[in-house]
Amino acid sequence: MAGPPVVVLGAGLTGLSAALSLERAGVEARVLERATRVGGHAVTDEDRGFRFDRTGHLLHLRDPGVRADVLRWIGDDRVSVARRSFVYSHGVYTRYPFQANTHGLPPEVAYECVMGFLDARSRERPPPRDFRDHCLQVFGEGISRHFMLPYNEKLWGVPATEITAAWCQRFVPVPRVEDVIAGAVGLHDRELGYNASFVYPRRGIGALPEAMAREARGVELGRLVTAVDWRARRVRVGAETVPYERLVSTLPLDVLGRALVDPPPEVRAAVERLRCTSLTYLDVAVRGAVLRDLHWVYVPERALPFYRVGCYSNFSPDVAPEGHSSLYVELAARGPADGAAISRALDALVTMGLLASRDDVLFVRARELSHAYVIFDHAYYGALAVIEPFLREQGILSTGRYGGWNYSSMEDALLFGRAAAREVLDAAGAR
Repeated sequence: MAGPPVVVLGAGLTGLSAALSLERAGVEARVLERATRVGGHAVTDEDRGFRFDRTGHLLHLRDPGVRADVLRWIGDDRVSVARRSFVYSHGVYTRYPFQANTHGLPPEVAYECVMGFLDARSRERPPPRDFRDHCLQVFGEGISRHFMLPYNEKLWGVPATEITAAWCQRFVPVPRVEDVIAGAVGLHDRELGYNASFVYPRRGIGALPEAMAREARGVELGRLVTAVDWRARRVRVGAETVPYERLVSTLPLDVLGRALVDPPPEVRAAVERLRCTSLTYLDVAVRGAVLRDLHWVYVPERALPFYRVGCYSNFSPDVAPEGHSSLYVELAARGPADGAAISRALDALVTMGLLASRDDVLFVRARELSHAYVIFDHAYYGALAVIEPFLREQGILSTGRYGGWNYSSMEDALLFGRAAAREVLDAAGAR
């Protein structure tokens, strides 16, 4: 490719995937990463012998090419696991997904859920106005009231009426009538949903980007991009100005948008309409075993202070010292977690029977992610319709979970990188 090199912003999974795909095609790529290590959110931190990811990062691999690459990168030091996930509500654990597993709930709750689902299936309704409408139309009153609405409002941090219905087709499984009935009487013999099995590196998810980075050339760490001059096709990195022919950005789209030098007013306004929610979570080191053999559990109950709890050490025992275990706890409240919030969360873990006593906790670390979930509100599609064409016209491809401003999996992140590389190569061939 003639001219300045391709520049990739961010050395998370998408950025590394794009760089490796370009290098395989013989195209130079500089990868600029602000952190001092690769991985983005897919990193593993060590603390007193425990290895904590940034909440659950599991590899649900369906694409044969991606699967082959991932297994080669992480080698034999991995586990392949069949999902054990549950829902905790009404004081009991039921199988995930809730909508197809109401067996074990109080009989009146299970009855309300099944009859509401059947009633919803029998009605003709107009297109849903928002995610709340979607839930009521697809799942009925009972499932919506007992799980769909409270859980998703805790996760997204906004009312369901502020979210569109368009985001959820792949990630919210819609069961068949026979699944709902079988699940109400305890006859299910299969797991539903896209994430029924996963692969995981034995010592934490950070092993994957670290392995990718060992193959990638041109990864530069500690390189904070402060401005993107889209007219001159240059990015500013400290005192250096880096030219590019094509820019592949995996920065969060709102961060990239605010780094653009004097963008058109309509683009600036669209960037300001983008919304996402942050995440505050707890890493919990535990003496002994977690008392339930699960990978993660969804918690829709509004009275409990978190919406999901996962068990790192049930993904792989090698992430905790022998005789110990570890949890991540995703809090419904946003912002820093003070001592009172941590105390409420630990009490709730005991209430749920995950811990026998708070005395089993060795230590807790409160963590924050500034970008956790993109909010698919009613301004979402209009904002992207302004931003994305403008960027492409300037030779900028913004991609990845946050660069593409979407809801997606780790496998998707790798596929996004491959697709970005193909687009760069196709553009070069067209000249």
